[in-house]
Amino acid sequence: MGWRYIAQRTTSGDFLDWDVPLVADTVPRSELSGPGNLSGTISPEYARLTAKPDGMPVLSEWATTLYAEYDGRIRWGGLIHKIRYEGQALKIDAAGFTSYPHGIPYFGPVIQSGYPVKQPYAYEGKDKNHDGYIDHTSPKRKMPARPKDKISTRWDAYDVVRAIWSHLQDYRFGRLGLVVDGHDSGHLLGSASGQDPWELRWWDSPDCGATIDEVMRLAGADYVESHSWDGTNERMVHRLHLGKRRLGRYRDDLRFAQGENIIVTATPKGMGDAFANEVYVLGKGSGQKTPRVRVASQDQRLRRARVISRKSTANRTTLTEYGKAEQKRHNQMLTVPSIAIRHHPNAPLGSWALGDRILVQIDVPWVGEIAVWHRITAHEIDPAAGTAVLFLTRTDHFG
Repeated sequence: MGWRYIAQRTTSGDFLDWDVPLVADTVPRSELSGPGNLSGTISPEYARLTAKPDGMPVLSEWATTLYAEYDGRIRWGGLIHKIRYEGQALKIDAAGFTSYPHGIPYFGPVIQSGYPVKQPYAYEGKDKNHDGYIDHTSPKRKMPARPKDKISTRWDAYDVVRAIWSHLQDYRFGRLGLVVDGHDSGHLLGSASGQDPWELRWWDSPDCGATIDEVMRLAGADYVESHSWDGTNERMVHRLHLGKRRLGRYRDDLRFAQGENIIVTATPKGMGDAFANEVYVLGKGSGQKTPRVRVASQDQRLRRARVISRKSTANRTTLTEYGKAEQKRHNQMLTVPSIAIRHHPNAPLGSWALGDRILVQIDVPWVGEIAVWHRITAHEIDPAAGTAVLFLTRTDHFG
């Protein structure tokens, strides 16, 4: 049994076509902490183009969900977001549900995490000459100490993710039916001291997708979306799986080696001009008062510096964490961007999961044999061909 592509009206849930004649450019790509994608062509003219009863074309931008099924199992699902016409051919691009929040403004309730809240002060304005005494008292009485600020409840990062998705799906035409995992991340936004509050305010015009990405980065966590039949093959179940921080595990039970199950290797590469072993982070402020932190590694290489801005905070600890993450991204040694593998007892097709750490063993010209741990950040699995492409990032990139 080969691939089957199923079209569904996104807003109503009605299935429109059980076998869309799509010729995919590649097998669907699933991603770690990303929507993945699917693109392809329909040619000649789609005879079943108009859907009933809504009268819209079966394949419509932001109105059609497309599923890729193989052997009765949904391998991927996503939203058609782009359609192009090239002669008699119809070109489509689709992306997973987690692409939806990007570009949509947040207009939900204000969220304040670790925010200092001033307490009522009975003597407010009673020392107008600022001499430290209550005005018009005889004998003079000193001004009592101002009560300390209280700190607002600190939100777990995943509670914010759920709040944003709930806001998005509260709208009548925003109901994707995506269920978000209910556990906590363990990372509380803001600081216990109130010196580094985290806020989400609609009047700042925050982007829902960008905010989710920011919160996941702060938590150092991953997510994966999935789509499957509910057991009756009549309804789709959509889930956003949130990692308990990082998804995946070290797979010392699997082997990925050139000449065994690795059939093609993308050219290994270093960082090139993007390399940096020193990072400066500029925080909230202006001029000479702008907070600045430096993160550097002593790696026996020529100093290469990079500057980033994080104007959302002035807290030096938070800025340092940003700097460490950025420095890791720009200080990688040799990395293998992707490998193509075949089904093999060393690593049967689909025996891994997104986020898993695998040891890649290959021979690199001018370098020799290397064995480097990488995380699987995306994959394209083709059960028909018995092959897969794994997209990789060095494990030490993630800390």
